[in-house]
Amino acid sequence: MQKLIIQGGQELCGEIRISGAKNAALPVMCASLLTSETVVIQNIPNLQDVATMMALLEQIGVGILANDSGEIAFSATTITNPTAPYEMVKTMRAAILVLGPLLARTGQAHISLPGGCAIGLRPVDQHIKGLQSMGAEISIEQGYIQARADHLTGARIIMDLVTVTGTENLMMAATLAHGTTILENAAREPEIIDLANCLISMGAKIQGAGSDVITIEGVERLHGGSHTVMPDRIETGTFLTAVAACGGEIHLMHTRANLLDAVLDKLIEAGASIDTGENWIHLSMNRRPRAVNLRTAPYPAFPTDMQAQFMAMNAIAEGTAVITETIFENRFMHVQELQRLNANIHVEGNTAIVSGVAELGGAKVMATDLRASACLVIAGLVASGETEISRIYHLDRGYEQIESKLKQLGANITRTRAR
Repeated sequence: MQKLIIQGGQELCGEIRISGAKNAALPVMCASLLTSETVVIQNIPNLQDVATMMALLEQIGVGILANDSGEIAFSATTITNPTAPYEMVKTMRAAILVLGPLLARTGQAHISLPGGCAIGLRPVDQHIKGLQSMGAEISIEQGYIQARADHLTGARIIMDLVTVTGTENLMMAATLAHGTTILENAAREPEIIDLANCLISMGAKIQGAGSDVITIEGVERLHGGSHTVMPDRIETGTFLTAVAACGGEIHLMHTRANLLDAVLDKLIEAGASIDTGENWIHLSMNRRPRAVNLRTAPYPAFPTDMQAQFMAMNAIAEGTAVITETIFENRFMHVQELQRLNANIHVEGNTAIVSGVAELGGAKVMATDLRASACLVIAGLVASGETEISRIYHLDRGYEQIESKLKQLGANITRTRAR
């Protein structure tokens, strides 16, 4: 077990490079199951969830080879074991993304019900309902999804709720289905567009990705392809929010402002000055942030994955902020840890009322999930004294070398082994 030690209370200044998006890389890696030819992927981040997905794909039968230039080749020439065992997927919900490709390619899949962060219920019923509409026979037995289909057939699928992984799973499965599939009430996240671009490079026929109606015309086979994973918009937002909370100046490279308009608007409302270019964002903050209200909702609204980070900023802002979480019912578990740092936060149902204080104080805290970990890092950076964050394995699931990047900005942060 490792922990982070932060000596806070100083401004952050510098330049860093944003990594590839975990939430784009994982489905793109799974897309390699749809073809017997090689798929070459660039800009895959070095994260624990990525390592878990690679191990899962290798267990299924995918050959994986990395070169010195950072490209990773995935070759699913022969799928030997269309199974995702519980032991390999219990820590990562994204493992469900092998279901659609395996069913489309091999006609069968044996997938453990997924795990991940304990931020709330994230059911897979929309995945199952959609695949059943395409002709799959699916049952749940002893914690596993058992799926079979002689062939998948295109269908009109209206999802009861917006689901990113559900949209990705059904879109991948539909690429090899007989006929045309129409996904209505589809997720609109940029990661959906990134996956669609990868599939199109492999020969898929997809229209409407990024809108709430996606049309996929099934093809007989997909071929190999090459794809560069999009930049991580949540990592981008996390570093911008850290500097907005601490004060200072940051220049982010290899990112795109159009991926997080809602976040940038709220940072400007908090008092930050922001300039953007084709692949960079520059933020400067020379004042105490102003409190900003926010309400999470599916893209393009404010992302739930940035709620915790903004709560840390609001904890030391001028005024009172009202934060409403509409996506996950358990995503306020970081509140009690922020309170240990002297934050003034009151929770009523799915709403948190954050009254900004002039200063947070360092303390020992514990991460409860991935984005809560980032929230506590920001709080530790802005707090006076020493903050010790334990259970940072959550952090390593979604942030590549976060302490090294923060050190480039002048942060006093150290990773050490917990006793």
